Amino acid sequence: MYRIKERDFVILTEVLRKADEIKPSQYAKRMVFEKYNILGTHIDRILTAVYYKIMKRLGVIDKIIRDVVGVHPNILDPWLRSALRVTIEFLVFEKKYTKHLDKERVKKVVADFLSNVTHPYVGMYYFETFERIASYKLEPKDEIERLEFEYLLPAWYIRKMKELLGEEAEELFKAFNREPMISIRVNTLKATVKEVIDHLRRQGKEVIVSSVVPTVLKFEGPYDFDKSKLYRKGKFVVQEEASALASILLDPKPNETVVDLCAAPGGKTIHMAELMRNRGVIHAFDVDELRLKRMEELIKRCGVKIVKIYKMDARKAVDVLGESIADKVMLDAPCTSDGTLMKNPELRWRIREEKIEEIAQLQYELLNTGIDLLKPKGRILYCTCSIFREENEDVVERVLKERDDVKLVPLEGYYSEGFLKVTIRAFPHKHNTIGFFYALLEKTE
Repeated sequence: MYRIKERDFVILTEVLRKADEIKPSQYAKRMVFEKYNILGTHIDRILTAVYYKIMKRLGVIDKIIRDVVGVHPNILDPWLRSALRVTIEFLVFEKKYTKHLDKERVKKVVADFLSNVTHPYVGMYYFETFERIASYKLEPKDEIERLEFEYLLPAWYIRKMKELLGEEAEELFKAFNREPMISIRVNTLKATVKEVIDHLRRQGKEVIVSSVVPTVLKFEGPYDFDKSKLYRKGKFVVQEEASALASILLDPKPNETVVDLCAAPGGKTIHMAELMRNRGVIHAFDVDELRLKRMEELIKRCGVKIVKIYKMDARKAVDVLGESIADKVMLDAPCTSDGTLMKNPELRWRIREEKIEEIAQLQYELLNTGIDLLKPKGRILYCTCSIFREENEDVVERVLKERDDVKLVPLEGYYSEGFLKVTIRAFPHKHNTIGFFYALLEKTE
């Protein structure tokens, strides 16, 4: 086992501090690891695993900070907050890594580092707080807090899922804490499923072909995509099975006009272009510059020729394209993304209950825009990677109640029926994929 050193406390403190400013946090981690010349080494693998455990446990760690220092972590100097989070991870949760350490030495090294990067008082405060962390005992106060500590989920989220799913909720919580398989989709414009499977097997991977989307392959990680010749040539893309199903349900045809309302980073856009055999046009809207840049790279790599990109709020798409112009509209709406918690561990502590209503209003506005874009008999797929009913069935029901020019098209099979008849839901604990919701709507004559 790798023996953690004092310097590793400092490196992880710097990663957490940088992750406050840079998203996604993988970029922050990469920058700091490059600075300390550990990128790609065995130390990289160890510290990366610890870093993701910190992000997964973040809400519980912050509770301990409140217990120890008596204030909310957000009030603290950000460097101090990062150092306390790392120290709690090692001294409370990962003691196996620190049994050999001279804790007095750790205390001094980290305190000196904080004094240099921020202020001597911050270093002194850390020095004085260290022993309280070292002697801390984690004990739940009630049943909800026990579940919070066991499954590393916010108390409000646990209550809400229990209301939605009953006793089944705990199976969902367990799924959120399992290591997910890597999921890729073969780009049929450039490769066959057999070619990619053979490539992966030569690399020692045991490949599972999805029974839901036959071009989706799953295998155990880790996997270095940067070193994969087929990935660099655009012969496959990283995409979850549940996400890939969306394009199949919408079923865009060659020579159709398609609008992708929240397109970046482009997984569904690329998939729709494949299904259209690179014939027709896809108008792709998004506002996120970084994600759009990644989308442009993906389009080029995958050999897609029919996408027109618009860097703008998708709610203004009618102003640009006009009404009744689209045969198909894809609306993978912005959402809380809680269905992806097994793949995005830090997300579980960033979701805010009070934000759900605001997000649902945006989804409602986008769905109305999508319907306005449709020709008569045109279809829109509304989907999210959220499990909250407020972001899924409730949005669809609200639109159906208010508009008489749209109807639900029955969806069945693949996964489970949603809480609104003829809609579909994918659940991590039932279907071994991310959480997803699908509703297909058609514009009436």
